[in-house]
Amino acid sequence: MAYASVRQGARVPSEVAPIKADRPLGIGRLMSLLTWKLHGDGKSISQGEVVSTDERLTWPRTMGVGLQHIAAMFGATFLVPIITGFPPTTTLFFSGVGTLLFLALTQNKVPSYLGSSFAFLAPIAAAKANGGMAVALGGVVVTGLILAAVGLIVRQSGIGWINWLLPPVVTGTIVMVIGLNLAGAAKNNFVAGPTIGVITLASIALIAAFSRGFLSRISIFAGLVVGYVVAYAMGDVSTDGITAAKWFAMPTFTNPTFDAKAIVLFLPVVLVLIAENVGHVKAVAAMTGKNLDDQMGTALMADGLATTLAGMGGGSGTTTYAENIGVMAATRVYSTAAYWIAGVGAIGLSLSPKFGAVLSSTPVGALGGVGVALFGMIGVLGARIWIEGKVDFANSTNLIIAASALIIGISDMSWTRGDYTFSGIINATLVAIVGYRVLHSIATSRGNN
Repeated sequence: MAYASVRQGARVPSEVAPIKADRPLGIGRLMSLLTWKLHGDGKSISQGEVVSTDERLTWPRTMGVGLQHIAAMFGATFLVPIITGFPPTTTLFFSGVGTLLFLALTQNKVPSYLGSSFAFLAPIAAAKANGGMAVALGGVVVTGLILAAVGLIVRQSGIGWINWLLPPVVTGTIVMVIGLNLAGAAKNNFVAGPTIGVITLASIALIAAFSRGFLSRISIFAGLVVGYVVAYAMGDVSTDGITAAKWFAMPTFTNPTFDAKAIVLFLPVVLVLIAENVGHVKAVAAMTGKNLDDQMGTALMADGLATTLAGMGGGSGTTTYAENIGVMAATRVYSTAAYWIAGVGAIGLSLSPKFGAVLSSTPVGALGGVGVALFGMIGVLGARIWIEGKVDFANSTNLIIAASALIIGISDMSWTRGDYTFSGIINATLVAIVGYRVLHSIATSRGNN
């Protein structure tokens, strides 16, 4: 959910790559994508240089960077299925497949990993409570199809209308609502196992405070591991499912069913995925020094198709990952070869049901501790979008829209019309988008902006 920035002190190429028309992606074109130029001697990166998207280090070093990308995405990607109850190995499988699809469709121009999106947590929980996992998957599929359609529109018309529809005050508010709306779920899990919840939450905080580098970036997952191990030592982890699970097998696939009432719950997620993808592509463009505006629509479409594919088989929706962008900023290696290795590696890891059973047996108290930290962090990311977008809350329009939407979303003010129930997140999203445009237009016409 976070947006990456260029590491201070790192130089990027000054030339802007020319925009070229996309060529059809056939088998021959796909095979040509799987070739990369060797950067220098392939063993080192000179001061001020970067390994570009079409370059690579030696294969052992490239594989090492690929493993770093797997480690970076691992914690967040697995948290979503653990919290929602989706099969973890299935989600990991479609994460890897989605990443390879993304790289192929963007023709290796946008180095990104597609992991589980936290924006799906609230609608999946609501849809599962009313109709089960298959109904929730239907919402994931429709979300992906809408996002893919948005990508096609952006390819034709450009990104300007998205910036108009989703200014920072609106995007930040929606992201904050999605995180803080889950406060009740975090509380319920926490009070169901308070001892483990406290241990997990304290572990997350201490790991984040004392660690540096990679460990600090996965402090939530590391804290979850601590809570899990303590619960296991206390005898609070059921191991029956772990013992019965096979070491190697295909992931469990589930077909979606479609319920219009549940699908409505997922519509705000589309807006968050648009904001995430656009922000991440811009971050990659800044780091690589390449003009990626022509790839914005393709990136949205590719993430939409990856999300659709995941929902069709039982995985959670995907998004480009800031964690992996952070790895690129730290290593100065933007080679898409490393991402192909990460995607293939994720698929390989997904073929162990026993591994998935270990994750699925996570005690509820540990989930509560994680929820307190994670859902709060998502909310704070909304505030970060406000800050980075320099939102002026002395402006009454910005203040009223953000304040009203937050109360509606956090308190989950819902209303029912016929067979449809509009949740607090839906209503808050409508207030943020429609309300902002109406009030902004009025204020502008009266010369108040």
